[in-house]
Amino acid sequence: MELTQTLLLKRSDVTGLLNIDECIVVCDGVNGKLLALIDSIEITIIRTGAATAIAAKYLAPQDAKIVTICGCGNQGLISLKALMKVRQLEKVFAFDVDKLQAEKLAQEFADELKVIPITVNALQMALSQSQICITCTPSREPFIRAEDIMPGTFIAAVGADSEEKQELFPDLISSSKIVVDLAEQSAVIGELHHAIQQGLISVVGIHAELGHIIAGKKPGRESDKEIIIFDSTGTALQDAAAAAIVYEKALATGIGTKLNFSEQSMI
Repeated sequence: MELTQTLLLKRSDVTGLLNIDECIVVCDGVNGKLLALIDSIEITIIRTGAATAIAAKYLAPQDAKIVTICGCGNQGLISLKALMKVRQLEKVFAFDVDKLQAEKLAQEFADELKVIPITVNALQMALSQSQICITCTPSREPFIRAEDIMPGTFIAAVGADSEEKQELFPDLISSSKIVVDLAEQSAVIGELHHAIQQGLISVVGIHAELGHIIAGKKPGRESDKEIIIFDSTGTALQDAAAAAIVYEKALATGIGTKLNFSEQSMI
């Protein structure tokens, strides 16, 4: 039996953080040979932030300079870093139920950007000034209403990655232009599905999948006044593409743990 060499990449190999249980399996596309097992959390966080930035590139106002981030953990941090690559930001309002998290985010960007930690009492004020809003909390109760959002705002709704989670009130969904990563998935687990359950909108009401806009098959922003929501539920294809890049870079830089599987060692 031919010797197979597999690369094991732990989260600590890349970030110095603790490992988690989930992993991505990378296989050879030609013969199916196992190439790598990679902790998934960091890849998922980074590719989610990248998707948010790409959506903002096509859907946020060109002159957007003020942002509200709801949820200041790792996903909020990565999302803001990615967003800064597609827009020249001037000010960010950082909201988190844990005040220390918001302050930590402000400190992280202290040398690059004006980040203002806020409490829930100031959230409506922040949203009324922001052309971009990113929500990446684990909330199971909606906290952003239609009347909180000013015309022309782009919202990346990232937190609702299961049917129990919700950050936006359904009337905000039904009154906005909706762009999704995967229509069928958003209709089942995303922000969209709450509005569908209440009969306020249907799958037919989706403007487009983000890929169609990038490919030029559907228009993105068509008005300075329209509110556009990117209902981001995440896709396995994004994880797979990102994992392939991580695998190639790991080989090039020599990180990770190499495991050899041979016929003699198999049970």
